[in-house]
Amino acid sequence: DALFGDPVYRGHLQARSDRQLVMLGYSDSSKDGGLVASRWGLYRAQRALAEVAARHGVELGFFHGRGGTVSRGGGKTERAILAAPRGSAGRRFRVTEQGEVIHRKYSVRAIALRNLEQALGALVQAELRPAPPPSSDDAEAIAETIAEHSEQAWRTLIGGTEGFVDYFRAATPIDVIERMKIGSRPASRKSGNPSIEQMRAIPWVFAWSQSRHGLPTWFGLGTGLQAAFDRFGTEAVQSLVQEWLFLQVMVADVEMVLAKSDLAIAAQYSRLAGPLHERIFPLIEAEFARTIEGLATLRQDGELLSYDPRLQRIIQLRNPYVDPLSVLQIDLLKRWRAGDRQDEGLFATLVSTVNGIARGLQNTG
Repeated sequence: DALFGDPVYRGHLQARSDRQLVMLGYSDSSKDGGLVASRWGLYRAQRALAEVAARHGVELGFFHGRGGTVSRGGGKTERAILAAPRGSAGRRFRVTEQGEVIHRKYSVRAIALRNLEQALGALVQAELRPAPPPSSDDAEAIAETIAEHSEQAWRTLIGGTEGFVDYFRAATPIDVIERMKIGSRPASRKSGNPSIEQMRAIPWVFAWSQSRHGLPTWFGLGTGLQAAFDRFGTEAVQSLVQEWLFLQVMVADVEMVLAKSDLAIAAQYSRLAGPLHERIFPLIEAEFARTIEGLATLRQDGELLSYDPRLQRIIQLRNPYVDPLSVLQIDLLKRWRAGDRQDEGLFATLVSTVNGIARGLQNTG
């Protein structure tokens, strides 16, 4: 309000046809507070900014700084547009497309046109026929409860669990990813063994994906759902998720990552952390079980992705080919680290396993 009411800034906007572009960041907010809190915070921010812009007669556009993976804002663009707050889509839409997904979306002309058509169609629909707001008076309170308890669980794990940084560095191939020097920026903002706060989001997510934990996407949701069930009742939460596209999209994204995760293989990676495995992995297992149980309660179906049998089948067919690569990577990590990470031949083979797992899961960072 203060900025749009400032005469100098207003003159600046008038010279640009009263258009204001706002960039939204997904990666660091998810790393700091977990996926659910990040999505809810961004939803509220878009809604508040849209209301302010409307009051001042400013045409607002959002530039979505999305990553390639779910925990960094990835997913289906058209679903994200339709799930955005009412009135926030606007007539102008910008989004980053990560290098690793460009070939998948735009390398074939027909697929590229379909992706652009879906995004454009969603923008038109959001402008002309926006989804009605949820009818439940408790909608905001339910979403806030899920986000708040999810964030508490996330922060307790990554910030309040002794030895978690050491666990992360041992139970994932982060040391390989850092040395690969992929991407346009270094893996962390400081050299050495950085804290989680100093770690950039891409290698953080990439490492958890490689170790088959998938942690940044789903951890905390189970705790959040249970808190909402306890406070508002199971039926109220079920009804809201069925009605509100914002929650539908988030839950579907989490389900997809859970289907790609494999805690039996993640446990083998976890044992690379030595004594920290016994202390930390049970916390991860417990939240994984809570999340699976919470989603089963929501869907009234114990099978992940039962609503999308095509995607379910694709993942079921692909995962068995990834599993041997994961087992091989674990063995190579043991040998490479035992040799003080000096064996270039082992490192080259490790890089091959990283590429293979990423292609199989279709997830990087």
